[in-house]
Amino acid sequence: MASALSFSASLAGARLSAQQGPSRARVAPVAARAGAIGPGKKWESYETNKNGKVVRKPMHVRTGDLVVVIAGNDKGTTGKVERVNTKTGQLFLEGVNMKTKHQKSTTKDEPGKKVEMEAPIHHSNVMHWSEAEKVRSRVKMQINSDGKKVRVLKKTGEVLPN
Repeated sequence: MASALSFSASLAGARLSAQQGPSRARVAPVAARAGAIGPGKKWESYETNKNGKVVRKPMHVRTGDLVVVIAGNDKGTTGKVERVNTKTGQLFLEGVNMKTKHQKSTTKDEPGKKVEMEAPIHHSNVMHWSEAEKVRSRVKMQINSDGKKVRVLKKTGEVLPN
């Protein structure tokens, strides 16, 4: 009886190891899946080039710029750009598009809590804001007297800091 147990157990082990080998080989790494880069859900994907690298969105906004929201619930609100995600073309503004996240308690004694956090906004829904003139404007590239490229507001002629 003992030999039958050890024989069936060894077969079961062989079956398990045989199943694990091919199944790992079949699962493609995340980067090799069509359109997927980095951790994410199966249905989420970024646009990729022929080498599998993410195609970055060209954006008119950079971190630290002062912008005004021109569409959405927070229309008319000005804020400073905190973060920019060039994969998705979204940005996070200081104090704009605030969402509430409900968090569970980490311990039994501590109660759960509500956390206010900024949600991303698409870069097409913002324009640069001139604090001096109190007007929104588009941006153009210009070569200054030193021969360097600088970003300039079209309406006011203000040079944006890099």
